[in-house]
Amino acid sequence: MTVIDSTVEVNKPVAEVYTFLSNMNNHQQLMPENIYNWESTEDDARFTIQNMAKLAIKISNRIENQEITAIPSEKAPFDVELKWTLADNGNGTTTAKHIISADLNMMMKMLASGPLQKLADHQTEKLKEILG
Repeated sequence: MTVIDSTVEVNKPVAEVYTFLSNMNNHQQLMPENIYNWESTEDDARFTIQNMAKLAIKISNRIENQEITAIPSEKAPFDVELKWTLADNGNGTTTAKHIISADLNMMMKMLASGPLQKLADHQTEKLKEILG
């Protein structure tokens, strides 16, 4: 299993960060420019990654103010789990960690780990930008 993560500190209380992330409609704002054909509801999203694949994901688990997990809702090119973990820093700020776990063979790992790391980093930076 390939695990890629990115962590950021957001200047908002954990409940506010959780509320934003627990709604898939908000995730479009976190996506890079190579994501298009975005459709979403509160619980799921479908989109196309330019030159790669179409993905459909759904939130499979929510632990209030701690964790949100999304998994493919349709057949994906590989098994993948997208998880956000949140930690209340006790001073009105939140540490948000985005973890992408993907079951990649060696060839896919060489091709996909760079773009997946860029995606994780982009999403955490956008979260910080949007929520302050």
